Amino acid sequence: MQQIIDFILELDKLKGVTRKTRPLGLERYENSAEHSWQIAMLAASLAPYAGSTIDINRVIRMLLVHDIGEIDTGDTLVYAEGDWKERKAAELAAVKRIFGLLPEQQGAAFLALWQEFETGETPEARFAHAVDRAMPVLLNLANSGQSWRENGVSHERVVRRIAPPIKDGCPALWAYLEGRLEEALQKGWFGA
Repeated sequence: MQQIIDFILELDKLKGVTRKTRPLGLERYENSAEHSWQIAMLAASLAPYAGSTIDINRVIRMLLVHDIGEIDTGDTLVYAEGDWKERKAAELAAVKRIFGLLPEQQGAAFLALWQEFETGETPEARFAHAVDRAMPVLLNLANSGQSWRENGVSHERVVRRIAPPIKDGCPALWAYLEGRLEEALQKGWFGA
């Protein structure tokens, strides 16, 4: 029991990992725990639109663990370029440490979900990636491009980073976002 309690209390630190997008109507930035909860809800809501048959419960579990490594590494802006290999190696070390707090079998199961998300080879992982990439876009569209403007992120950079995984995991979502991103470009909501 103590191992599980230690693990859950360690996860509390995810609430302190600040991201680059503001929640709607708030001046502060969202944290990674809020992001994980919101994309789990987005996935559950979008499940009928997945590009293929998926186990939505597996997707939700995957989304709840996918950013846990940020407890040690911090968040990286989704539109960042370069150094991804080093970032992912640091995140792997972090999740091994954190999941290692649990009894071995439980920790191994969470690590396997995290790795499945990272490799993106299953229909569930591809759908989870689509949802993960879409949420910052949805917030930026609702916030007049707040994070894109503040961080100098261009329309081209957004599309290059998010289009492939969203098209692959949830084509209907990409069909929706593509037009909205064009509208945002016309309104000047992007940086550089």
